[in-house]
Amino acid sequence: MKAAVLHEIGGPFSVEEIELLPPEPGEVRVRLAAAGICHSDWHFVTGSLPRPLPLVLGHEGAGIVDAVGAGVTSVEPGQRVILNWAPACGSCFYCAQSLPVHCETFWPWRNGTMPDGSTRLRLNGEPVRQFSTHSTFAEQAVAPEQALVPIADDIPFEVAALIGCAVTTGVGAAVNTVNIRPGESVAVFGCGGVGLNILQGARMSAAHPIIAVDTDPAKMEIARQFGATHAIASGEETRDQIRALTGGRGVAYAFEAIGLPAVQEAAFKAIRRGGALVVVGVAPVGSKTSFSGLDLHTSEKRILGSLFGSTDPRREFPRLLDLYRSGQLMLDELISARYPLEQINEAYTELLDGGFKRGVILFDEAAA
Repeated sequence: MKAAVLHEIGGPFSVEEIELLPPEPGEVRVRLAAAGICHSDWHFVTGSLPRPLPLVLGHEGAGIVDAVGAGVTSVEPGQRVILNWAPACGSCFYCAQSLPVHCETFWPWRNGTMPDGSTRLRLNGEPVRQFSTHSTFAEQAVAPEQALVPIADDIPFEVAALIGCAVTTGVGAAVNTVNIRPGESVAVFGCGGVGLNILQGARMSAAHPIIAVDTDPAKMEIARQFGATHAIASGEETRDQIRALTGGRGVAYAFEAIGLPAVQEAAFKAIRRGGALVVVGVAPVGSKTSFSGLDLHTSEKRILGSLFGSTDPRREFPRLLDLYRSGQLMLDELISARYPLEQINEAYTELLDGGFKRGVILFDEAAA
């Protein structure tokens, strides 16, 4: 099958033929129909998140079940599914605490392997690392049964793929990690694919004002389309502008969706007394962020991490798709461009150039 292989830090991706091993017991093979172009994968390209090479990336994906291993009962061949990059067993300590994204059984996915340390990808007979328990920048993927969430026939594959990360991460940060009450103020620092969905979550929670902050002027109007009531450029005046929009206090919630310490620090300064900073962006390994301990104490501010929207995908994916059907959640509007797998390098160039919402790779054979 074809896959986009990363051979060295900095790229580019090389689209080439690699081998996919058959599904083992408890595993499923999926023919990919669509895969999202997400900035999280780019962290591995730059090396800010290290991973042994060669490597096949991609974590947003949807497709059709092609084959199942022994013991699989929840899906069958021909079924349409979303791939969940952070599967959960449902029975370990963290799953019992309703924290499935921290599942101990599947924790090794953070090394790009199955729980037993193996991968299902081979190049010239040698193992190739995956994004997690599987990868979606390939025509097919073998994944644990727990990584698949069935979807109805009326959901376009390209929309379903985005549910697999950006939408769930962004909306979930606003409605799961914190519980925004109507009329509470929100600022979102970084208006890429995840940031736009935080804005959507804030809009659906009836927050006000909803302030978008970004360095890219092209993102200002895009942010307003997805729920921002105000949009301001990131810079030295950001905190003063946010305070001017919130009665001189600052926002109840500031969401950081970039993963840069300097932006996390700026977002922290933008929250009011009793407010919370929600860190959603992926920070480079080893990075450090500084906050005032005295400000935390005297102002009763909070700092919260949000991984994958603090969600249970098996419950959340169908709920988000229902919101899409009802017109409350904008998903078609998120897609800026569509590409074949062979144009993956061009897709990331356009993503990094700015003024972009989300790109999607389409695999015509599976989609047909």
